Amino acid sequence: MSDRLPGFSTLAVHAGAQPDPTTGARATPIYQTTSFVFNDADHAASLFGLQAFGNIYTRIGNPTNAVLEERVAALEGGTAALAVASGHAAQVVVLQQLLQPGDEFIAARKLYGGSINQFTHAFKSFGWNVVWADPDDIASFERAVTPRTKAIFIESIANPAGSITDIEAISTVARKAGVPLIVDNTLASPYLIRPIDHGADIVVHSLTKFLGGHGNSLGGIIVDAGTFDWSTGGKYPMLSEPRPEYHGIRLQETFGNFAFAIACRVLGLRDLGPALSPFNAFMILTGIETLPLRMQKHCDNAKAVAEFLAGHPAVASVNYAGLASDKYNQLARKYAPKGAGAVFTFSLKGGYDAGVNLVSKLQLFSHLANVGDTRSLVIHPASTTHSQLDDAAKVKSGAGPDVVRLSIGIEDKEDLIADLEQALGA
Repeated sequence: MSDRLPGFSTLAVHAGAQPDPTTGARATPIYQTTSFVFNDADHAASLFGLQAFGNIYTRIGNPTNAVLEERVAALEGGTAALAVASGHAAQVVVLQQLLQPGDEFIAARKLYGGSINQFTHAFKSFGWNVVWADPDDIASFERAVTPRTKAIFIESIANPAGSITDIEAISTVARKAGVPLIVDNTLASPYLIRPIDHGADIVVHSLTKFLGGHGNSLGGIIVDAGTFDWSTGGKYPMLSEPRPEYHGIRLQETFGNFAFAIACRVLGLRDLGPALSPFNAFMILTGIETLPLRMQKHCDNAKAVAEFLAGHPAVASVNYAGLASDKYNQLARKYAPKGAGAVFTFSLKGGYDAGVNLVSKLQLFSHLANVGDTRSLVIHPASTTHSQLDDAAKVKSGAGPDVVRLSIGIEDKEDLIADLEQALGA
């Protein structure tokens, strides 16, 4: 191949992968094994001491997973990545490297309901405290910074409303505060938005969604941008201080611009254990090969459906950044010019009952708690994904009682519109 940099579609098919050196297999094999044979005692010691790269045990790393990690890192423009069992697992592993008991992180209020619940309740048992900020009010992030702040967390396209977050503006706040910006890029995928290009230091995904794309495999991933100096101010001892379990190695000093990915693997995944199965890694890799084709179809369909809903008399409002009238349209044009994503919400004039009834009347849309499938999906967040929140929190997160969330698939748009039309009419 020439010296030119490969394009996105080429990377989606080829990054990280080579024909299997033993069999010549073109598809990445599923290395369905728990452990790997060492060459000799010295080889084993060097692997365990972080003096050499290689495979030890599938909980820590696996060759199938390694291809997935390299591919997503290439698509996101990062230096390295770590695949884990789910998007939620990715968030736990990331924050374990950054926070000590009593520390704080700032999170955008517009997030997936499961993340809001995880941050608010589950993380309390670790002594990690979340401080909420409004992504529509950048100054609220500045006001939330304290000496205990160790990170800022946002979604590039917020779930469930599909609103676009001003990544560059919030990254400026993070730089001023001397903390890393973490961006959940699940709803956008790197095909639409590459947060690292806009100032993100860490990117996380639920691989279960658009990257895998077929609703058949759970997974999560952490991408290290290689942009943050972890030795600054002694805030991040997991990376800057000698690690006693590795004979005093300082991860930042030893591994440089991919030290965070290494820390997540050898301090987080090793001890917390949320390993991704090689089979799921294989399934997700296969899905990524068609990511550019699917995402464009998702976006084109979503815009057509949103335009239909915006003109329907039973619909009170449509929240889709791809519509020229939407408040996030300018941000969509800046950050996601190829399309504003495939997940959005709309409000019905009949309120809570109308939302529940609509879901029951749809025939082509599948009623389930997922997004990013080839199939079109629907859910009423107030009664399901966001039901653990009080009414005020539901509204603030974009999941009020009258709101329905759609994840638009790759079917023919005319069929999707016809299904919505009959359900709204019923």
